[in-house]
Amino acid sequence: MLSPAVENLVAQLTKLPGIGRRTAQRLAFHLLSARPEDALELARAIEEVKTRVRFCRTCGNLTEEELCEICSDPRRDRSRICVVEQPVDVVSIERTGEYRGLYHVLGGALSPLDGVEPADLRIDGLLERVADDGVEEVVLATNPTMTGEATASYIADRLRGRVRVTRLASGLPVGGDLEYADEVTLGRALAGRREM
Repeated sequence: MLSPAVENLVAQLTKLPGIGRRTAQRLAFHLLSARPEDALELARAIEEVKTRVRFCRTCGNLTEEELCEICSDPRRDRSRICVVEQPVDVVSIERTGEYRGLYHVLGGALSPLDGVEPADLRIDGLLERVADDGVEEVVLATNPTMTGEATASYIADRLRGRVRVTRLASGLPVGGDLEYADEVTLGRALAGRREM
């Protein structure tokens, strides 16, 4: 029913996370009805990001230079490294304005069932940074999922006795109701309670 070129565009769009076939078709039809210069501008932006953006040689964050903006900022606290799974996690933590240290992006989480082993992540680079850079604290900010918890435990074991290792607190979201909290979240909120 669709031309081969449109079908190929739909197939490529479905490879994006969260994009099913119907959404891909809507996007494809939107691109077809857009002005040619707008559609080509999108294509140029994709090409530019794929050719210019790379991973920071120190932390693994996204950058267009050798070092990312955070690693090259002399005002950052170099005694603290926050470990995250993906570059998007750096953006989330930076939005809080609460953290002024450095980062280390692993590039994923341990998942033996999916074939992701320690050698597939940037764990060795983290261990080198801790050994060489005078780091006093490593903040484990992996996702609170099975794979994120396994990754945090593995890293904590590797760093035990070398540096202070902390984990982000987890619990109830602000504005959430106890009624809707699952047992694990509620249990962590109770375990991580603090004095008022």
